[in-house]
Amino acid sequence: MPDSKFLVGVVGGAAAVLLVGGLGTRLISRTESTTELNQYDTVTVDGHRALASNIVAGRTESLYHPLPWVGVKVHVSCPSGLKAVAHTTITCTGRKNDGTTVDIPVTVIRATDSHITWKFRR
Repeated sequence: MPDSKFLVGVVGGAAAVLLVGGLGTRLISRTESTTELNQYDTVTVDGHRALASNIVAGRTESLYHPLPWVGVKVHVSCPSGLKAVAHTTITCTGRKNDGTTVDIPVTVIRATDSHITWKFRR
């Protein structure tokens, strides 16, 4: 019969590995971003400061598939800049390697004169 201390150690070690792996995945697979509205990344959309569409697309693409077991790899494009106005939403498009597409809603959470905080849905 196996030693109970050994068995407790194995089960405890496995639980710790799962916990650390789950926490690491959660931290890496974030969908929220805060971006500076500076002279290089800012455009105007409907008279409002906005984060340029290529910046939104690039950041979304890099966060959409951070690990092989989180999300799918897509090439993202966005139809316009993301207005720096709370609750504004645009829908970006992710194109998979097989040619199929997924809609990626992007929403502004907070906006100030200098920063915009936004998130997307996987």
